[in-house]
Amino acid sequence: MTTKRAVTMKDLQNINVLNDPQLSPDGATFAYVRQYINEDEEYTSHLFVQSTVETTPNQWTFGKGRVSSPRFSPDGKWLVYVTAKTEKEKPQLYLLSLEGGEAKPLTQLENGVSQPIWSPDSKKILFSTSYKEKEIPSEMKENDEKKEKKKPEPLVVERLKYKSDAAGFLDGKRAQLAVYDLGTEQVTFLTNDDFDHSPSSWSPDSTKIVYSANKEGDDAIVSDLYLMELDTKISEKLTNSQGIFMSGNFSPDGTKIACFGNEREFAGASLIKLWLVDVHSKELTSVTKDWDVYLTDAAIGDIRSGHPNPGPVWSANGEKLYVTGSTEGNTNFYAIHLSGKVEELFIGQHHVYGYDVNTEENLAVLGVSSPTNPGDAFILNLESKEVIQLTALNKEWLSEVAVQEPEEIRCQSSDGWEVHGWVLKPYGYEEGKQYPAILEIHGGPHAMYGNTFFHELQLLAANGYMVMYSNPRGSHGYGQTYVNACRGDYGGMDYEDLMAFTDACLAKYPSIDKECLGVTGGSYGGFMTNWIVSHTDRFKAAATLRSISNWISFYGVSDIGYFFTEWEIGTDLLKDPEKLWQHSPLKYVNNIETPLLILHGEMDFRCPVEQAEQLFVALKHRGKDTRFVRFPNANHELSRSGPPYLRYARLEELTGWFDKHLKVEE
Repeated sequence: MTTKRAVTMKDLQNINVLNDPQLSPDGATFAYVRQYINEDEEYTSHLFVQSTVETTPNQWTFGKGRVSSPRFSPDGKWLVYVTAKTEKEKPQLYLLSLEGGEAKPLTQLENGVSQPIWSPDSKKILFSTSYKEKEIPSEMKENDEKKEKKKPEPLVVERLKYKSDAAGFLDGKRAQLAVYDLGTEQVTFLTNDDFDHSPSSWSPDSTKIVYSANKEGDDAIVSDLYLMELDTKISEKLTNSQGIFMSGNFSPDGTKIACFGNEREFAGASLIKLWLVDVHSKELTSVTKDWDVYLTDAAIGDIRSGHPNPGPVWSANGEKLYVTGSTEGNTNFYAIHLSGKVEELFIGQHHVYGYDVNTEENLAVLGVSSPTNPGDAFILNLESKEVIQLTALNKEWLSEVAVQEPEEIRCQSSDGWEVHGWVLKPYGYEEGKQYPAILEIHGGPHAMYGNTFFHELQLLAANGYMVMYSNPRGSHGYGQTYVNACRGDYGGMDYEDLMAFTDACLAKYPSIDKECLGVTGGSYGGFMTNWIVSHTDRFKAAATLRSISNWISFYGVSDIGYFFTEWEIGTDLLKDPEKLWQHSPLKYVNNIETPLLILHGEMDFRCPVEQAEQLFVALKHRGKDTRFVRFPNANHELSRSGPPYLRYARLEELTGWFDKHLKVEE
């Protein structure tokens, strides 16, 4: 029996999250951001700088507020970062001398800044800010929190894409590019277009930049790379508007740009590959066309929401590039040679969620999580492949808490395809005892459960449940055919995969009480939860989170509905409404007998709350056992980055519902 205590809901407040590790130019130090939830139940993050040969962290920022994006200048003299001192403030650029002293504010722009990138000569910082087309700020403006509150005005909508789950209703402001000059201490605004721009990198001579943007209109789901001459501010398109291309980085000699992307052959299920663009001829070549692996990070968890990706990083000699790739539940670190040869550098049962490479010193710093560790920094020697752990941010917490190790399961679906997943045993597990079990289903659907820390899964295990989770077809990590296989077939073989996995868990673990099964999931996992309870009664209780219930209405109300519906179901409202209805759980609501908890954020524009409303009303009108909880000021990211008090409330509802319906009183 373990002497450690069980994981609790409030342990979210005890977990330190390490983000954005960055190496100094000499490789002697690295910076990172430590995020946590403070005593006032607010997110706080601070900047730390630490030696790469010692394990003693040095905190460089203090107090409340949030820090992000630390970046060393190439000459090793400066560290720039982004910070907002309060929840109301917009994040701004701050500069620290590595010789010591106070941080110097560089910007005070009314709409804030993000994504700082140093020029190779260390004289300028490229960054992103926002403003409307042709309304470039003429000067830096002070934040004015005392501005008189205006009465709400009518929202005039003329664009197809007029709202975003991340930003809410769009106000006409666009993500624009700007540069801060350390010599003149002035900001130069580079763009003033009615498009969103994302900065990527500088040319080796610091005269050009690469950025990505969609300049083809809202109905064209593309992202192109552009090359801009700083002197003229003239942009040249490098790609052909036939796909999604991003994160462009110049080769050391400036003749090529490496990037991530795809040509949307399988719409949103297309694997991200490594590409090269010839700067002069504009020839576009896929380096990894024969490697059936999704590049970048497909793993999902619930303690961090998104993470900056530096893109493919060139080696010093320009002969290979460093990337992460996601396969069979793991995100690993690789070198890809220009020939297409893949070199494994850091491989294992883990989740590499962040990386920075110092090619001159042949070092990489990695942010790595596992099912039993929320995340730490590791230093990797790129030549010897030696790895050393640099931090232990959660050492004290992990010494007190029993975190469950997952056990792997591979089984066959009804058509012979393999399904891969895991089981967490409950806290204090005893052989011969019967336990209720919960099937968890991830969102996406093109994402991946894997070997990363997941608080919700650990919490359910701590509360006495066997926790079953898998990657049914449609998931990343198992090649292009597998991830594409659910498109046009939602509720078909993906459903069969989940039922086969459940059967395999029951067969392997006689300790699971087959009469006390629960099922839950969010987004696509919410859709599938709805589908499952409308097609089988084998589950005694269910909880559907930020779900889809009606594809017909989803088409017009989701921020992505107008293209995602056709991408995933194969049609849209005006072409074949009957097909959308066939794949809608709402159609089968009369079959639902399983008690169903419905949790949804009021400000969810990805899967809008009306999806939950329709389901709840239909169930309640028919006298079914259901409970509907709406979370104010919460969008689709509630479980990962929503207000902490609402995250606690959500977990309390979830665990309370299953405790009520699945636990047998002794």
